[in-house]
Amino acid sequence: MERLSVEQRFSDIDYNIQYIKERINEAAIRSGRDEKAVKLMAVTKTVEPVFINRAIENGIDLIGENKVQEFLGKKDFLKLENCSAHLIGHLQTNKVKQIVGQVDMIQSVDSVKLACEISKRSISAGIITPCLVEVNIGGEESKTGTDYSQVLEIIHEISEMPNICIEGLMTIPPICDNNAELDKYFSKMHSLFIDIKAKKLDNVNMNILSMGMSSDYERAVLNGSTLVRVGTALFGHRIY
Repeated sequence: MERLSVEQRFSDIDYNIQYIKERINEAAIRSGRDEKAVKLMAVTKTVEPVFINRAIENGIDLIGENKVQEFLGKKDFLKLENCSAHLIGHLQTNKVKQIVGQVDMIQSVDSVKLACEISKRSISAGIITPCLVEVNIGGEESKTGTDYSQVLEIIHEISEMPNICIEGLMTIPPICDNNAELDKYFSKMHSLFIDIKAKKLDNVNMNILSMGMSSDYERAVLNGSTLVRVGTALFGHRIY
């Protein structure tokens, strides 16, 4: 793949941000919501700090990183004064101590064991760590995430832990052949989100439904997503 010049990539990023925001706004309005109801996250996996900072300068105020070590290696080079950072990739319990206090939210809590470690490390750091519970909505063996049937049980357990707060749910649906199939998964997630929200559980704030990526963020918004995680469509194809 031919490498673009820095100036060309800057120009592409500027255009992509504007384009994606317009598509999100249109989908939000079509779903009967205010266009400000959906947050755009720039997913920064393999993206160099110079391009992440360009996105931040052009209105991105939320980034998501997949790996602990990659984020920690970039953090000092990022202009995060007015930009939040979330960890969105799978988190191993032995990496929790490195990331707690370094990001504003952990979106990928998929077990009681992981939540317990986050709680313990948050107590030591004297902070409260906001989290999302990751749901394996398609029941795929190849993906991490809590099984759909166990979400409420796990949320009840985590809600009793100190120094950790559940702010919502996150998911990655299976690859689908058509929009109708994709909508089925997104709609199922939205129903779960609404059902849990209605229970008004202590220490559980169902404020965020994180679903939708570069290929399907509009469908996600139409089905109630409040946060979409966009990487390739914003920064271009990854160069490893």
